[in-house]
Amino acid sequence: MSHKPLLVIVGSGPGVSAGIAKKFGSNGFRAVLISRTKPSLERSLEDLQQVHIEAHGISADASDPDSLKTAFKQIRNEYGVTDVMVYNAAHIVPGDPLSLSEQQLIEDFKVNTVGALTSAQQVIPDMVERKQGTLFFTGGGIALTPNPHYASLSIGKAGIRSLALSLAETLSPYGIYVGQVLIADHVKKGTYYDPDRIANVYWELYIKKDQREYLFRER
Repeated sequence: MSHKPLLVIVGSGPGVSAGIAKKFGSNGFRAVLISRTKPSLERSLEDLQQVHIEAHGISADASDPDSLKTAFKQIRNEYGVTDVMVYNAAHIVPGDPLSLSEQQLIEDFKVNTVGALTSAQQVIPDMVERKQGTLFFTGGGIALTPNPHYASLSIGKAGIRSLALSLAETLSPYGIYVGQVLIADHVKKGTYYDPDRIANVYWELYIKKDQREYLFRER
């Protein structure tokens, strides 16, 4: 089994997660990507392998705790313990509080917040035992200033922010760093919110471990 540190990203895609995988991979990490859709997963792996980054993929559904638990068990058995876990999954559905149904809110919350808890709990025991490890959560500016046109996502991002801060407080005595990046606008290549620029923030937080949350916002 490789001695390179292991990065696991839940919610792999062409945006933020791709930038993070490239940044950490170019600094000596192996990457395991978790995604619900196989075609997207395969494209992400090809992009990383083209730049000579060791990357592997596993299909799992972030809304299904059993699916996530199975994926993390497979990761541990095949690739070893996780050094850095990034939860980047989100279910983005437009709708204001008047049109949002209870069931839609519940289904979205499973991905936007509950899956983050499930994922973290799969890697925390090894991190506690080793007294080291990093957990990252991709947040949003709407956790601080809700967007009424995306009521469900606003609630979910507020939830994951609270979870991340609670985990940071709980795990800091064990030498585990928990950080989150609150992205304040749409991620798009060639803009201020370019995924590679955002990935640099994750890397700096990983190196310095000096902030529990970082608001990524154009000033």
